[in-house]
Amino acid sequence: MARVMKIMIVDDEMDMRQSVSQWLALSGYDTKTYASAEEALCHLSLDYAGIVVTDIRMPTMDGMTFLKKIMVMDSTLPVILVTGHGDVPIAVEAMRLGAFDFLEKPFDPDRMAEIAKRATQNRRIVLDSRALRRELSDGSGLVKKLIGTSGVMQRLREDLLDWGQADGHVLIDGEIGTGKTLVAHALHAVGPRARRKIIAFSCAAWSEDQLVTKLFGPTADGTLPLVEEARGGTLCLEDIEAMSHPAQSRLLAFMNEQGTPPQIRIIAICNDHAPDKTVEGALRPDLFYRLSAMTITLPPLRQRGEDILTIFTQMAQKFSEEYGCDTPILTTQEAAQLLQAPWPGNVRQLINITERAVLQSRRGLGAVVALLLADDDIAGPALTTEGKPLKDYVESFERMLIDTAMRHHKGNISAVMDELSLPRRTLNEKMAKYHLVRSDYL
Repeated sequence: MARVMKIMIVDDEMDMRQSVSQWLALSGYDTKTYASAEEALCHLSLDYAGIVVTDIRMPTMDGMTFLKKIMVMDSTLPVILVTGHGDVPIAVEAMRLGAFDFLEKPFDPDRMAEIAKRATQNRRIVLDSRALRRELSDGSGLVKKLIGTSGVMQRLREDLLDWGQADGHVLIDGEIGTGKTLVAHALHAVGPRARRKIIAFSCAAWSEDQLVTKLFGPTADGTLPLVEEARGGTLCLEDIEAMSHPAQSRLLAFMNEQGTPPQIRIIAICNDHAPDKTVEGALRPDLFYRLSAMTITLPPLRQRGEDILTIFTQMAQKFSEEYGCDTPILTTQEAAQLLQAPWPGNVRQLINITERAVLQSRRGLGAVVALLLADDDIAGPALTTEGKPLKDYVESFERMLIDTAMRHHKGNISAVMDELSLPRRTLNEKMAKYHLVRSDYL
């Protein structure tokens, strides 16, 4: 399941730490409170899966000393400081030392939640990047993590191996949960820059001034800006659509200043897929065309056919080994329901459902269909608790394959015929049977 981020709350005043804890817990975080920095330090580690919120004025060890110790242990761990009015100059100094942000008492709880959201988003990217680097020593392993035998996934793996050798900048697009960050790391890992750094940075996690300073400098504490730290390697910019136009202009200028090959390869990831928004509309035209010379658009899970069952099976085996239980076996009805589900959260959502299915199977409870029906994002008229004849399942799967191929090839009948190995007459008959109209895909 998706990692629930932790928030460590440190304050010597019990009422303050409890109120902050309650508010952030309501926002979905796993909060822990500590009355002293010394106690909190005992529960921190290099890969602490969360952030720290701490008061500045505390006995024995104050917030500034606490911050310095955290920065020595892990300079990427976001620390949010809570300060009284007279401590604002101290908090500004703390930002120079590496604090993520600060709040002045009395603060707006919504403002606290908003800063915590940005900080945890940034932390999640850092931890995911570390995990990928530790797990695999070469790029072939990363490519293998892109599970699936559908045509789109086979082409994606081939493109990664080809484009990984290139030096051009890349734009990765696709719906949430399709694996864009994994693809970015795979691109880096299979290319000549693999032995150099890949740095992931969320453009949505910082204010405009912080973003520009982090990327280009000058930094107040003398640390290298990210464009210098990533020199020779890859800079992965998540949520590129969140970057303001002035910041985009600065990025474009930096890209234009680089030689050939570029000193840094930029991989930009677009994560906002609201119906009324596109990455082309969010970016300056000159930056968009500079990035989109190489574009990878990851397919939504609902268009990947039998890959859905492959992913479920492989992840179910993995979770069963992890939890020490038998792997749940899908019934025909469950397999069909998985294939028909809309999967708005894509692969990430399917993995979450799979883990929950394994946990329920361990306790002898529930079924996959019940989990699907309980998910408001998935449940719909296509999902029922009733079984169907085999003929209905086969037809549903056949319609889905033709629909997916038509979408992928934008209505190109010849390309669909080649992919599905169907003669034109048979394809025409099946499209008529399933009420699929070519003009809808053009």
